[in-house]
Amino acid sequence: MGNQFEIQSAKRIYFASDLHLGAPHAKASAEREKVFGQWLDAIAEDAQALYLVGDLFDFWFEYRHAVPKGFVRTLGKLAALHDRGVKLYFFTGNHDLWVRDYLSEEIGFEILTKPVVHVWNGKRFYIGHGDGLGPGDTGYKILKRVFTFRPFQWAFRWLHPDVGIALASWLSKGSRARTGHEDYAMQRLEDEALFQFARAQHKVDPADYWVFGHRHFPIAAPLLPELRADSPVFCNLGDWIKWNSWASFDGTTWTLHRPDKA
Repeated sequence: MGNQFEIQSAKRIYFASDLHLGAPHAKASAEREKVFGQWLDAIAEDAQALYLVGDLFDFWFEYRHAVPKGFVRTLGKLAALHDRGVKLYFFTGNHDLWVRDYLSEEIGFEILTKPVVHVWNGKRFYIGHGDGLGPGDTGYKILKRVFTFRPFQWAFRWLHPDVGIALASWLSKGSRARTGHEDYAMQRLEDEALFQFARAQHKVDPADYWVFGHRHFPIAAPLLPELRADSPVFCNLGDWIKWNSWASFDGTTWTLHRPDKA
């Protein structure tokens, strides 16, 4: 009913974010895509749902008759999961916010452009990429409004794909080069904008799990440590550039999997 679901026996729901396919160049992206594909194969048997929580692509723009080339291994495996009955959720991130209907029509994704609350086995999950949430980052919040302004997207569509995709990919790589190094070093958790957002939002719309991407650092921590074992969980999923990290929920236990790659 609505956004309330029950996990079937021996099934799990899975979460991953920030794969950034296409970055920093084709060779590195292909190697990362192989590792991610192996993970998709591994979860196929017991996955009931898969949440990709933003920035699957380092850049994405859909023309009426063209999309960025590449990524066929990942898209094929995701389509195969959908064909097996796995529910697929795709959150747009700050690098792939121009996703339209191609992935829903061809792969079977439900496309989500804003955070959502889903209830699994009575547990409330607040899930979103995380870009633009919390205090600060005013410049990006203004820029996001520009990029999501439909007349701007219409004007960009008039650029030939060879020009438009190349230009936007260059800008995306430049953005990551300027800010990416910060994503691998969490501040004191209480100073993190997403943690502050979750604590403030929890007061008006409580949840059991607060799940985000965007910051590239995998961490699961009590949102309200003073509540000890009763505290909601704050989680940043990390990424597949450095950490190959992901999370799962089996109806009872939440686990953040963080292979030792650092």
